[in-house]
Amino acid sequence: MPDDVESLKALVREQRARLAFNSAEIEHLKLLIAKLRRMQFGRSSERLDRQIEQMELRLEELQTAQAELPSAPQPKVEEKSKPVRRPLPEHLPRERVVHEPSCTCPDCGAPMRKIGEDVSEVLDYVPARFRVIRHVRPKLACPECERIVQVEAPSRPIDRGLAGPGLLAHVLVSKYADHLPLYRQAQIYAREGVELERSTMAEWVGGCHRLLDPLIEALAGYVLKPGKLHADDTPVPVLDPGRGKTKTGRLWTYVRDDRPAGSKEPPAVLFRYSPDRRGERPRKHLADFTGILQADAYSGFGHLYAGGKIQEAACWAHARRAFYDIHQANQSPIAAEALQRIGALYAIESEIRGRPTDERAAIRQARAGPLLDSLREWLRETLGKLSKKSELAKAISYVLTRWPALTRYRDDGGIEIDNNAAERSLRVVALGRKNYLFCGSDAGGERAAGIYSLIGTAKLNGLDPEAYLRHVLERIADHPINRVAEFLPWAVAGSLQAHLQEKLAA
Repeated sequence: MPDDVESLKALVREQRARLAFNSAEIEHLKLLIAKLRRMQFGRSSERLDRQIEQMELRLEELQTAQAELPSAPQPKVEEKSKPVRRPLPEHLPRERVVHEPSCTCPDCGAPMRKIGEDVSEVLDYVPARFRVIRHVRPKLACPECERIVQVEAPSRPIDRGLAGPGLLAHVLVSKYADHLPLYRQAQIYAREGVELERSTMAEWVGGCHRLLDPLIEALAGYVLKPGKLHADDTPVPVLDPGRGKTKTGRLWTYVRDDRPAGSKEPPAVLFRYSPDRRGERPRKHLADFTGILQADAYSGFGHLYAGGKIQEAACWAHARRAFYDIHQANQSPIAAEALQRIGALYAIESEIRGRPTDERAAIRQARAGPLLDSLREWLRETLGKLSKKSELAKAISYVLTRWPALTRYRDDGGIEIDNNAAERSLRVVALGRKNYLFCGSDAGGERAAGIYSLIGTAKLNGLDPEAYLRHVLERIADHPINRVAEFLPWAVAGSLQAHLQEKLAA
């Protein structure tokens, strides 16, 4: 630090300028990131993902640099209300560290007595630790008849495997929920002093999938029973060894979630993999399904509605998105009015979410019905004034062509206004796809679909997926296969909650 006053003043002025510039750029980046995140799952754009990543890195750098600057004197300004810091979660274990002063007075040497204390809390992190569980089975011999007795060796999730259920669950969740490829996990574990080959962990993943496959099929039986389903699909690159490059497979999602209609049935999601997007794939997946299928306009779903066994419910979010893109591009007043009219329909839905189906249907018929009739008439009139090749004409034609499917929700309180439940379920695939880059094979795609199903369903039911998989892997090897449904997430939720309470009490 300089010794003269003028140099110190110049340094303070420089620091103030840097802080002001950094603060302005931080706020600007936060605003841009918020806007891009609203668009992120509305468009399939890898470039958009990269933009957000670059801004996040820049924001992190600015905030880190700003934290390193020595605090400069600030001019007095009118105090603004600061956000209230939330208390740290009560369930976290507390470690008490007492900073005792000297027991004698520093002035006169007399003994001190306690008159109170100040307590402050700091949130710290202790890295997860590996542990070795040594199973010891003593042998006992009878001195009279020489009979030898020994308890049978406990079963393992993977026969003769090195990994326990906790480690297997952690590897699965890290790969399929936290999007960490196995080679990155191996690097992380090496820092803990544990060398695990990627090939070994790959064998564990395959072994777990074989073990969990009956449970995945039990989940499929629940999801695909008659009723209402949300469906969607997304591409996933898959290695094609014969050609030396990747091909495009598909992950299909089928979501059963009637909680917005007041149902007490547990929500669930099922993923299926296919090496292509031919229409026969969803036809095979839904061969035994009857009821309402809420999906986008993909033609492969079209043949499912022909026999009347499955009824189509379209998605207003898809219809709205085209108008939103047009409005963002050129501030079209027609697109703005379409957005306003569709927004009025969504406002009604926000009010009736969670109510019984008959009540939802009555309110929709009374309030949304007139809005829908008015919207249809306005769209027809507007379409007649537009060029048929314009983007607005295409957006309006999409709505009018699919009008019966888009308005089916008005008369059925069990149907949702959009297919967002399916789109939300695919976010984990989009994030994983960015990290893995590709699946290793068609079999790898099928494994991913199965584990995604269990993890996604656990999350929908409010469970920690790692705790859930650990619970299942500890027990499923010795469980009767005809009772495997007892391990579905909602069936073990009570046991997991009780175990958590016991752990916290200890």
